[in-house]
Amino acid sequence: MIKKLTVAALFSLVLATPALAADKPDRIRLKATVEKLVSFGTRNTLSSATDPVRGIGAARAWVADELDKLGEACKCMQVQRIGRTFTGPRAPNGVEVIDVLGVQWGRDKNRVVIVGAHIDSRGTDTLDITKDAPGANDDGSGVALVMEAARILSKETFDATIVYAIFSGEEQGLWGGTLLAETARDRGWEISAMLNNDIVGNTMGQNGIRVADRVRVFSEGIRASETLPQQIARRGNGGEDDGPSRALAKAIDDVAAGMRGGLDVFMDRRPDRFGRGGDHEPFLRLGYPAVRFSVGAENWTQQHQDLRTENGIEYGDTVDKMDFPYLAKVTAINIAAIRRFASAPGAPKAVAISGAISFDTKVSWQPVPGAAKYRIYWRRTDTDRWTGKRDVTDTNVTLVNTSIDDHLFAVTAVNASGAESIATLGAAPTRQ
Repeated sequence: MIKKLTVAALFSLVLATPALAADKPDRIRLKATVEKLVSFGTRNTLSSATDPVRGIGAARAWVADELDKLGEACKCMQVQRIGRTFTGPRAPNGVEVIDVLGVQWGRDKNRVVIVGAHIDSRGTDTLDITKDAPGANDDGSGVALVMEAARILSKETFDATIVYAIFSGEEQGLWGGTLLAETARDRGWEISAMLNNDIVGNTMGQNGIRVADRVRVFSEGIRASETLPQQIARRGNGGEDDGPSRALAKAIDDVAAGMRGGLDVFMDRRPDRFGRGGDHEPFLRLGYPAVRFSVGAENWTQQHQDLRTENGIEYGDTVDKMDFPYLAKVTAINIAAIRRFASAPGAPKAVAISGAISFDTKVSWQPVPGAAKYRIYWRRTDTDRWTGKRDVTDTNVTLVNTSIDDHLFAVTAVNASGAESIATLGAAPTRQ
């Protein structure tokens, strides 16, 4: 007689399989993680925080336990929980929102790279905690990605600290993202990059067209945190396409372009899908470089829907509608990007340019801790990607016959191993 395995038993078997220990994302492990998350029935933020088998509390406890196991194995990770009570239309009686963090300490405990996803799910009615809300793709896919990134990257050491963030309260109003962004501010973290992964595991769009060759990366140009004078200054510098989050998206695009058999990064030049949002946006409001990964084609019958069939259409966010080889490729891009940003020095905090009424441009910046050299980039103002570059060890360089009127300039910091930060756009010095 063939014995059926429970989800828990299947997950334990996956973890124990030596063939899955390879240093790359594994689609079988990713699927097992999503199935485990679905097994909690609902992960609505308003569901039970204490029931050991059903609800968001059980799901958070399981994730924390898995991260704790990784921490014990590597002796490098600490599991933290942060929480706060939020109240709003989707939680009129208030609810304690708890984020679970796996903090992998780097040599610099203050400079941080964050990869995150929200664990909460919902059905048609956000307030209904009685119905099952599987949340397989939204956002079990993102949580599985974060857990797989932690499994692989916890075997390595980095200059920056990596935070594997599992948010709650996203469906109620981006509350988990708000909680961590404000915690980062209060702790004085220097965030080099924040990668939010939300709906990253399907390839079949609602229009019936399969999109399996690309992943969308959303990024802002003008920073949400900039004051009006700062926005006017960016406009004067021509830097609308070169804010920190856009520079982060371009760096991720470069990372993906170097990966054989991977996905194209579709750089979507807006903070998120039209009229919608995600947990990276609270970080943008505080001025941190942050982007959102999401699938190339969404299917809205599989988001925020009760499980049912109407007019021959199956509604609901279930595991069978996901594409795990695709999710593995999105995970691989995240891991490669995290590895780069956590290995590299921080980006230069400010880059000053001057050269009005001249064919030469002077570029200068302050030294960056851990930088062995710097890379100056430039491009004509009629293109959006850097076309020229030069490596230097000084922090004050003159580019001869490169007109400031017709070019944009940026600088990255590079360490002795060649790991490179995101680019900081050159701008006119701020008047004191």
